[in-house]
Amino acid sequence: MSPLWRDILINITPHPTRQPRGMDVRPRPGQNLSMARLTIRIDFDSRPAFGPGKASLLEAIAAEGSIRKAAAHLGMSYRRAWLLVKSVEKSLGAPVLAVASGGRKGGGATLTKAGREVVARYRKVEAKAARAAATELRALDKMLR
Repeated sequence: MSPLWRDILINITPHPTRQPRGMDVRPRPGQNLSMARLTIRIDFDSRPAFGPGKASLLEAIAAEGSIRKAAAHLGMSYRRAWLLVKSVEKSLGAPVLAVASGGRKGGGATLTKAGREVVARYRKVEAKAARAAATELRALDKMLR
């Protein structure tokens, strides 16, 4: 097994609606929901893993401009979202959010360069793995029908 794949766990999920609460299961452009799909989680040696839930949370924070709004959008508590963000920061050793505390304008949160980069790199790994496994996923999908 190559060193790259040693640290990446691949889970095959037959249907996205069976994802844990709070995960973003909306299809990406061109994604077929009835097809088996790849879920990638990247494990780091002694640091917290990074996977689809954390990537979706960071994307939601970027879109909503707020941890609270992103958490509500994904159906999780603010505390859970905050702990997940802290977990990502622990893994990277760098802040992934720039936050402004509330006040008259209500505060907000934006992704730092490290936050944008971790999401972009994760999505690239995910896309490359999905392309590489497409034939096998189609075969598994036929078996599940």
